[in-house]
Amino acid sequence: MNQDDILFLKGDEIITLFKNRDQEILQAVKSAYQIHAQGDSCLPHSNFLRFPNNEKDRIIALPAYLGGGVNTAGIKWIASFPGNLALGMERASAVLILNSAQTGHAQAIMESSVISAKRTAASAAIAAQSLRGQQTVTTLGLIGTGLINFETVRFLLTTCPNIKTLLIYDLSLERAEQFKFKCQQLSNRLEIAIVSDEHAIFENSEVISFATTATKPHISDIYKCRPGTIILHISLRDLAPSVILSADNIVDDVDHVSRAQTSIHLAEQQVGNRDFIRATIGDILNGVVPSRPDNSKIAIFSPFGLGVLDLALGQLAYKLAREQNQGTTIESFLPIPWLEREE
Repeated sequence: MNQDDILFLKGDEIITLFKNRDQEILQAVKSAYQIHAQGDSCLPHSNFLRFPNNEKDRIIALPAYLGGGVNTAGIKWIASFPGNLALGMERASAVLILNSAQTGHAQAIMESSVISAKRTAASAAIAAQSLRGQQTVTTLGLIGTGLINFETVRFLLTTCPNIKTLLIYDLSLERAEQFKFKCQQLSNRLEIAIVSDEHAIFENSEVISFATTATKPHISDIYKCRPGTIILHISLRDLAPSVILSADNIVDDVDHVSRAQTSIHLAEQQVGNRDFIRATIGDILNGVVPSRPDNSKIAIFSPFGLGVLDLALGQLAYKLAREQNQGTTIESFLPIPWLEREE
């Protein structure tokens, strides 16, 4: 490819490129967290586009630069429209643009809902692996039965290989049944049960993953959780501030997660500080802070979702596509220099 060419990758092409590459995806996400924690990144705040009289739907812009061995800039533009589900459509759709850190030229434009789901799930699985220590995880509880929790199951089966039981809960029994069917395709050794409420999950799971479309906290107590339970609070707004303040809190980025009315943000507003956040996952992965100083305390991982993770997986997809001659190359995407144009 010439420097003014651009590679287009469709979602199905990225699915094919990432097939059977879970370990590479996990390593890319882990490295991105470590590089970010070391300060070799630039991560402006995400920008939320919302619509009048509509608190559910949004489109978010996530610009970022990631250094280290990635050395890539770019932006993800991701839409979340929960009402799409009732129309038989996916909730999320996204586009990722990768830019050269040397010239600023766009190098690739790719569908990014696949990348977004996999980076989110892989980050949760890495957190669970880091926080469980010597604890054996056999039962995983899932609240919300969309793509994000499905991908979370996929990656947790790699980072917590002793999982044998899934407990799943969703407001829609139909979606829960569909989710159960899909999870059975991931492994034939899983025992999967749909439960009638969250409390059955709290009582019986070592790891719990929230991936819902909740906009306000709806869980005000977790007293039925086992000591040492790990909660992957992927959807960020399910837990009341009192729950957050009672737990061992780990985040992906303190500044990013403490905004946009997340549960972490609400807890900060309540107490006036962020002292209840113990560590970032990057500092844990880099060995700066211990993973679990108190194994009996409930740990909550709240990932805001960092654009550097999208860049890491976008760069992996770009590399694989170039190696395998996948995607569509648009030649001479840029115009000729203005001084050379005929007027």
